[in-house]
Amino acid sequence: MKLAQRISNLQHEGAYRVMSLAQSLEREGKDIVHLEIGQPDFKTFPEISEAGKRAIDEGYTRYNPSEGYGDLRESIAEFSKQRGIHSQPSQIVVGPGAKPVLLFPLMALLEEGDEALYPDPGFPSYRADIEIAGGTPVPVPLVEANSFSFDLEALEARITERTKILILNSPANPTGGVISKPDLEAIAALAQEHKFYVLSDEIYSRLVYDDSPAESIYTIDGMPERTIIVDGFSKSYAMTGWRLGYAIMPKALAAKVSLLLTHAVGCTAGFTQRAGIVALLECDDDVSKVVQQYQKRRDAFVAGLNSVDGIRCRLPEGAFYAFPNVSAIGIPSTTLADRLLNEAGVACLSGTDFGPNGEGYLRFTYAASQAELDEAVRRVGEFVAGL
Repeated sequence: MKLAQRISNLQHEGAYRVMSLAQSLEREGKDIVHLEIGQPDFKTFPEISEAGKRAIDEGYTRYNPSEGYGDLRESIAEFSKQRGIHSQPSQIVVGPGAKPVLLFPLMALLEEGDEALYPDPGFPSYRADIEIAGGTPVPVPLVEANSFSFDLEALEARITERTKILILNSPANPTGGVISKPDLEAIAALAQEHKFYVLSDEIYSRLVYDDSPAESIYTIDGMPERTIIVDGFSKSYAMTGWRLGYAIMPKALAAKVSLLLTHAVGCTAGFTQRAGIVALLECDDDVSKVVQQYQKRRDAFVAGLNSVDGIRCRLPEGAFYAFPNVSAIGIPSTTLADRLLNEAGVACLSGTDFGPNGEGYLRFTYAASQAELDEAVRRVGEFVAGL
């Protein structure tokens, strides 16, 4: 069978691969600390779950508009004003998770030969989606010393007349970095000068620490008409399995993305949308409490990693990932991650699962109990000391 070239480079996400390996080891009797999957460790908030159950009983189990219910889109538009993002419901498209509304704007914008810039290290779906959409992926390195923001000189050097779009992710997976307002302003100036679009993945926008809100490039003058915000409910509300995401974009693009949803997935489950409205309207306090817990875990876990010889870890400003620099240990990242799993019983990811520029790093999630995090630090420390 001759498969299409555009899918020839598709690979598994590293997190799912490592989770599968870890579960195989567990079936053999090995004790594993799971810090590989980027998923909240707490349950969906009760008021959201009850809203979903109630919606099923009320009959929200049928087809609905491909772009999502109007009152959910209205709620998203109103909720986004808290971050200075002003939009109309007609600019908002709801999808079954954030992944479809990440892919479909790229499909709507990229022609063969168009180039799309994306962060390296970055979420693996960025490169995959660019290729699926027929574009040419162009990685741009992130810089540890700059809170894992872009190397702005390297970014500018990669812009060509074929550059059509730049993908941002702040707060970021895998680094936990948050792009500063000055850097966003510099990126916005480049976007307007060179007339490319920005797809800003803001799925972790509510998971920020030390009272430092995550700024959105959408709020900078001249950017609403060339920005697509991708967001969703999975991370902040522990709704990963509910599959509910959305994007905010120029109205004309939203109409085309809605058509892509029509032909690809039909619509998003009605009862999840009803639950999403409750999440936006009633769960601010719940999210704030969870963020406080994550911050405590972050502080303790990163301090523990930094106590291990050969490991240097910046304090993440957002999301729930630690991305320690392990280059001083002298073992390639993939080998080190594999050995930590098989010899120490700690499941984590190699930085190279997120791109070549991730060499010398590991990714751990601290969306786990403090006891699990403490045990992981102990095991990692003993492993490194025994090398």
